[in-house]
Amino acid sequence: MTGIRPGLTVRGLGRSQIPTADWLCACGHHERARGRESVTDLTTRARVDHCPHTEQQRRNAA
Repeated sequence: MTGIRPGLTVRGLGRSQIPTADWLCACGHHERARGRESVTDLTTRARVDHCPHTEQQRRNAA
């Protein structure tokens, strides 16, 4: 994919909407969360400036 920048996007925070969050990591990993609890969890874990996926791969290789 081209033109899509890494980051965290949260939508649907209105009263009668279901919150949805998308996280695209710099390494290309994508996660989507739906529902208030899941979105809260994802926004807590997501790090836009740090890739936890490559860190985990380095730990597993060591």
